[in-house]
Amino acid sequence: MAEPAPAPPPAQPGTPAAEPVTGRWDRGWRGELGRLLEVVALVGLVVTQPLLDVLGRSPDFFLFHRSDPGQILLLTALVAVAPTVPVAVLGALSRVAGRTVRALTHTGLVGLLLAALAVQVGRHATPLRGVPLLLVAGLAGVAGAAAHRRWRAPGRVLRLAAAGPVAFVALFLLVSPTSAVVLPRGDGGAAGTAQGPGGHPPVVMLILDELPLVSLLGADGRIDAARFPHFAELAGASTWYRNATGVSGWTPNALPAMLTGRYPARSVAPHYSQYPDNLFTAFGGLYDIHAQESITRVCPPSRCEQPVSPEQGLGVLVRETGKLLGQVAGPTPTRVDPEDSYREQTRAEAGLDAAEPVPADPKFRWDSLDDNQPARFTSFLAGLKPEPRPALHFLHLLMPHSPWAYLPSGVRYDAPEDLPNDGTGWVELARQRHLAQLGYTDRLIGETLRTLRASGLYDQALVVVTADHGVSFRAGAQGRGMDAIKAAAGEVAWVPMFVKEPGQQAGRVDDRNWEHVDLLPTVADQAGIRLPWRVDGRSARQAPRTDGTKHFYDRPGEPVTFPGGVPAPPPLPAPHPLVGTEVHAGPAGGSATVADLAAFRATDPDTGTLPALVWGDVPDRIPDGTLLAVAVNGRIGAVVPVVPTDPGGRRFAALLTDDQLFRAGTNQLDVYQIATDGTLRRLALS
Repeated sequence: MAEPAPAPPPAQPGTPAAEPVTGRWDRGWRGELGRLLEVVALVGLVVTQPLLDVLGRSPDFFLFHRSDPGQILLLTALVAVAPTVPVAVLGALSRVAGRTVRALTHTGLVGLLLAALAVQVGRHATPLRGVPLLLVAGLAGVAGAAAHRRWRAPGRVLRLAAAGPVAFVALFLLVSPTSAVVLPRGDGGAAGTAQGPGGHPPVVMLILDELPLVSLLGADGRIDAARFPHFAELAGASTWYRNATGVSGWTPNALPAMLTGRYPARSVAPHYSQYPDNLFTAFGGLYDIHAQESITRVCPPSRCEQPVSPEQGLGVLVRETGKLLGQVAGPTPTRVDPEDSYREQTRAEAGLDAAEPVPADPKFRWDSLDDNQPARFTSFLAGLKPEPRPALHFLHLLMPHSPWAYLPSGVRYDAPEDLPNDGTGWVELARQRHLAQLGYTDRLIGETLRTLRASGLYDQALVVVTADHGVSFRAGAQGRGMDAIKAAAGEVAWVPMFVKEPGQQAGRVDDRNWEHVDLLPTVADQAGIRLPWRVDGRSARQAPRTDGTKHFYDRPGEPVTFPGGVPAPPPLPAPHPLVGTEVHAGPAGGSATVADLAAFRATDPDTGTLPALVWGDVPDRIPDGTLLAVAVNGRIGAVVPVVPTDPGGRRFAALLTDDQLFRAGTNQLDVYQIATDGTLRRLALS
């Protein structure tokens, strides 16, 4: 028989009693709260801060997507809170498996978040990119997790840093340029007064976007009438200020300078609360305003209501913000620019009726062009008609701005979002896509001129067509920033600038030093309006500047100067002699992978969309730079090189600008490798 267990010894004086259950419970949940605060701090640094930083400096993102303050506040709350929830829930669920599993899970989460933070820091502080950066960030995450588990100090620092997301949200809502869009203050400035005895003609202003002057020019320095007949028509009946330059490569700075007559001085939202004195307030007392803005909101509600297309809603904001997070957090270099998402809705997508029937033209798919008109442009055309009072018709159209999606005929095509715009092979493709979309923009200019003539406004009106800035396609300096300005100012700063005065019939060229701060004083002068504020620009009715210096602002308040003078167009590469020729089935050899082959098996041109951009991968045995010929239905439409390996693989991409290559139904796509002796070897496609 077992002996009874001995009774526990009596407690000695000074020995602490066993901890009550409630004490252990309190300590456990205090620990859980501490872990939650650490997660909040790290997610805030990895997600909330970088996203709100980009969006805070991009009020145009919200203006383009028609976001109201409520939607912006909801998005801000989602960015600040939603990413923390799944991480916190995972940690809480691990508690069910015991304290050890909970501790290990939390340490692992801390390590992953620290690695993600190290990726972002490494992109800015080191030359590492891609896999090497991921490896270094992974080691940093492991080291950080070990330090967090071994010592208490890292955890304490993180718990203090949990206040970060609150500070990030406050800065976004109260201090950033976007704050003016969320919490607008003021509603416009002073109205202009009548100037002189003349009347006030109708004013029609069409502001294009990302259009270098040199893209329109032929080798002789004139508008290339064969490729851009409607721009040439406009130049033939207006004053062409050929030495005209924008003042910034960024629309939120460039367009307000055009509409206020003042150089960019501060980094603020392109919003009426920040620019109370502008074209619309000056004209508002004497003119009816019909304004269609895209990524600005300079016209105050008291002067005009803007939305034409339906509100795009919170879902679009969340989707595009998710794409931005991928750019911000990724280990590869990217140019984080919300403008990459600015695709104009078409007339059909916005549910608008056509402004007018378009004439039949056997050379172009006019029906598709009408279907694919941007909604803002359709509404603009519909408003071009005589009115009892003087009217200002204003449209800022994001054409031929990227994303490039149109052929010259107006037919749309799809393209992958990860195609680079810079680097060997890619710059050439980017310029081709830009020029194709510019050809489509030329059709829109033609429709504008036709509508003005049909309505009787053409002879009466002051017609202004220009662009806010250009873009560089120089290898190694593609884009609109300072690198591009230093390497190719002629492509970034110089823009087309046409002013057709009322009754003007003959065209003329004026090579004065025009800067886009001259736009408002010139238009006001022509319209008989005295501006009630000081401007930096001067009217074209005044004597030209004696100084030819140009002023350009990559950052507001920090002008860069360079000499003026009309730039010469860069030489375009001659088309490959095989383009346009018929090709018969040659010997097979090798293979390639092509995206969306199914689109060639069921093509319907009547939808206004064609698989005109062909892209894919080739195996490693095909050397970099190898030329590939892309043919549709037995006719070669493009010859392109295999580009060096990038994060997307060993790729090629070809734009087939001639939509007459396609037919309804099944189309035969072939890709041929061009040997050094010129022979073609057909690649098997998958």
